[in-house]
Amino acid sequence: MTSRCKPAFPPSTSSEAMWALNVSNSARDGKANSSSNCGSVSVAFPITMMVTGMVGNSLAIMLVYSAYRKKENKRKQSFLLCIGSLALTDLFGQLLTSPIVISVYRAELQWEQVDPSGTLCAFFGVCMTTFGLCSLFMASAMAIERALAITAPHWYSNNMKTNVTKQVLITVWCLVLVFALLPVAGVGKYTLQWPGTWCFISTGDRDVTGNTFFAITFAALGSFSLLVTFFCNVVTIRALVTRCKSKPNASQSSKQWERLTTETVIQLMGIMCVLLTCWSPLLILMLKMISTHTSSHQCRQSSTSLQPSLQMDCNFFLTAIRLASLNQILDPWVYLLLREILLRKFCQVANAVSNCSLEGQKETQKETVLDTTKKQAIENDEIPLDPGGNAQA
Repeated sequence: MTSRCKPAFPPSTSSEAMWALNVSNSARDGKANSSSNCGSVSVAFPITMMVTGMVGNSLAIMLVYSAYRKKENKRKQSFLLCIGSLALTDLFGQLLTSPIVISVYRAELQWEQVDPSGTLCAFFGVCMTTFGLCSLFMASAMAIERALAITAPHWYSNNMKTNVTKQVLITVWCLVLVFALLPVAGVGKYTLQWPGTWCFISTGDRDVTGNTFFAITFAALGSFSLLVTFFCNVVTIRALVTRCKSKPNASQSSKQWERLTTETVIQLMGIMCVLLTCWSPLLILMLKMISTHTSSHQCRQSSTSLQPSLQMDCNFFLTAIRLASLNQILDPWVYLLLREILLRKFCQVANAVSNCSLEGQKETQKETVLDTTKKQAIENDEIPLDPGGNAQA
């Protein structure tokens, strides 16, 4: 299932010509050298990820669309829009990039056969940047939405309308797309990455105008999004636990709250673990390669001339981008599919918090009516008084 590893990058400069010479020399070392360089290169990865991602995100979109059309779910439409947009973003990201990767594998890792003009590389880089950052920012938007629904239910119910959610999602999409198009406008650069099956932001080309700024900004935006998501989820978990502890232990609502809180806390912790595991390696490695001015061109050298540390970074960079792509597959499962009727469960929690004040008002009214009845009963000598002067029910 593993493709034959051929020189994936066409030599176009004098330094790259030297790289080609090194490749031809190292070819005499036999298949052992080649397999050590390309052992992790397999078409099974993009095919498996594309199929599983399409299935998961399609199921999530269908469930969200079905729930969104129900009239009784009007209060939940903001949450449904967020999770539906996230699933749609992940699905389009896979549909636009995976076929290109598979085509390059079928061309035996010869990118120039699939993209002679180099235009497809820029398109691939724009897609990777756009859909990657959009997924992260939408995850942050959902974390903020949850935190507001739990910690500020009155403000949330009055201000968080469906139109506001749509405007936020469209704004995120437009801003990220404009940022991703900067290399097309001459600020930054998308280059072919090891092992020659995908294109992404160049991390070491200091001669390219604005390249360092573009790469650092991407890593900074991604890291900021992770921090916002982590912080908001922690706030939500704390508010849920505090609210659950404040309920009377013997009441039925307390038991329901405890169950819903446990499920939601587990889910939020799972979301944070998935995001940190999938995105932290790529963002950290990008910052490291930017600081050392390491570019993808250096990953084109043969194993005989490539430094061990750089070879490790090149191989780890491929693993890191696969982990980031894995997040698009796991999103629908951690947000929706792994919990039975997750939308209904979460919305029950949100509605319970939102209706808490109304229930409190009803309880206060009931207590007021009960106190009035007791006073009237005391005046009519219907209820005896205890030694402290209080009426005994």
